[in-house]
Amino acid sequence: MQARRASRELSFILFSQFDKNIKKYTDDNIEDIIVKSVRILLGSATDELKVSLGALIDMKNKIEDYEAEHEINLNRPMGSANVPVPMALTSDVSGRINEMIDVADKALLALEIAEFTTLDSQKEVKDYALKIAKAYQKNSKEIDEIIKKYAIGWDFDRLVKMDKDILRIAISELLFIKEAPMKVVVDEAVELAKKYSTEDSASFINGILAKVIVDNGLK
Repeated sequence: MQARRASRELSFILFSQFDKNIKKYTDDNIEDIIVKSVRILLGSATDELKVSLGALIDMKNKIEDYEAEHEINLNRPMGSANVPVPMALTSDVSGRINEMIDVADKALLALEIAEFTTLDSQKEVKDYALKIAKAYQKNSKEIDEIIKKYAIGWDFDRLVKMDKDILRIAISELLFIKEAPMKVVVDEAVELAKKYSTEDSASFINGILAKVIVDNGLK
């Protein structure tokens, strides 16, 4: 996992804790919230892993019940051990596996971010997250006006905060930091939307960022 990807994820958790008066936060305030954000990510990872473990146990029990109730084993003598039976990979089982993969991916990502912020890459992750926060803090009015401009047909105040925060992070990077490739910024904003919001949000965010790039002549 790249350090800046961790920074964006950390920034998203950080932004979720800001209130509307973004200008009031000092550097120390923001650093304290970053520490809190890491704890939130670790707690989320723990919860996700518990969910995944529960789903795995549930699937194991269902498979064991399926095996025990199969006609091959129902016809075996009492007390004899069950024998393995053929089992088609049903859509239900496949769906459950996909859910667990998704949960495990999220948990792993959260743990990787926590690792990045506590080990060798701590300074790089923390510094870039701070850079994003400060860029938005300094240019918050302009960035929010840009979102309002391109969110045609949407009431800014009624936009999902998660979507606004993802856009704020990406626009801060695109227009005011200008260190990361545009494609990386946009792709990771879309991934954040898919992870924390919805497919519709991902398309919405991608569309707005495309307009920001074109209208500002970014290359």
